[in-house]
Amino acid sequence: MPAALHLVMPAALPVALRQPLAERFCPLALEAVPAGFPSPADDYVEARIDLNRELIPSPLSTYLMRVRGDAMAGDGIMDGDLLVIDRSLAPRPGRLVVALEAGAFIHRRLRCGAGGFRLEASDGCTPPVPLEQAELWGVVIHAIHHLVAVPTGQP
Repeated sequence: MPAALHLVMPAALPVALRQPLAERFCPLALEAVPAGFPSPADDYVEARIDLNRELIPSPLSTYLMRVRGDAMAGDGIMDGDLLVIDRSLAPRPGRLVVALEAGAFIHRRLRCGAGGFRLEASDGCTPPVPLEQAELWGVVIHAIHHLVAVPTGQP
């Protein structure tokens, strides 16, 4: 059985959310969106949802990072997407993780095989990284993918 995996906290990294998140409610339709047969939609919304509560269960250990590159395109995670990373979760094989390799962040899927732990991209061309060459930093809990370009106010 492989040794336990631990997250590292290198210096000079983004600061976690330190304050309680302000509640910002968005309308939540009571009907689920069918992926098969169409369903008549409700004419009204009866509930509200706070996306902070839905997406950030552990604010003190949660970070947000933008994706650069298409190494995880096979998982539907594209350049410019926003990752929600929870550093309080244990990294386990099969989970998407953020790691430090040669002083730079990478986003890969953690795998375990006969050769030990490795970080694998899903684009079909990026070679795997042996875990000995990287340090696990956090577990990705959400990838926010924009279907239409939206202005973010950031470069």
